[in-house]
Amino acid sequence: MEKKFMGFSWSLVVVFLFIMILIAKSKSVDAITCQEALLSLMPCRPFLTGGESTPVATCCSAVANINSAATTTAIRKDLCRCLEAASRSEGVDPDKAKQLPQLCGVTVAISFDPTINCDTIK
Repeated sequence: MEKKFMGFSWSLVVVFLFIMILIAKSKSVDAITCQEALLSLMPCRPFLTGGESTPVATCCSAVANINSAATTTAIRKDLCRCLEAASRSEGVDPDKAKQLPQLCGVTVAISFDPTINCDTIK
């Protein structure tokens, strides 16, 4: 149990450091920044990395909020690139990322699929 907790603690430290780096380097994407999107998606991490079988309600709220903030093509592309980079570094399961909007009951204008070509986003 202690090893599991230590692994989880280290994961949180890594995520926190990653977010702090993004904050330092980020540019605003109008309605929502990359770091804001990543912070709001933290409740989704157990589902996206394979630990949980369904997303929690706070995760689904975050998906809906990010989607509603993605009001222009530029914002959607920036968020896509942000999510793609975070997915690679955090070990997100691409199949679970694809399922997330549907499981949350949200029709999205952006893709949570880390394998998508963000240049094709409209």
